[in-house]
Amino acid sequence: MPAKTKKAAPKASLSTPLKGKLNLITCVLQRGKANDVAKAAMQAGAKGATVLYGRGMGVGELMGALGFTIVPQKEVIQIVTTADSTKKLFDAVCAAAELDKPGMGIAYIIPCQEVAGLFQ
Repeated sequence: MPAKTKKAAPKASLSTPLKGKLNLITCVLQRGKANDVAKAAMQAGAKGATVLYGRGMGVGELMGALGFTIVPQKEVIQIVTTADSTKKLFDAVCAAAELDKPGMGIAYIIPCQEVAGLFQ
């Protein structure tokens, strides 16, 4: 009977997996704004951010008629963060993106039930 081989034990990580309540902050912006907004989030304590590109549809024609230029190409920033850091990061993202002005974009928070691959 052949001897059973043991699986190698996983290497110890210098980081620990994020646990507890986590949230996903998503911010949809006009093209060209994502880098500044992501940098503001990092300065506020975000460990990282993902930037995606997309195309928006909706009330762009109405906003254009009101004198606001709405470009259909969008940048989307996503940040997974702990519940403790969510408000601070969300406020930093909203301020950097100037979301208090019409036509600049939107931001929202979604609770995450499970997350894998993120470490402190």
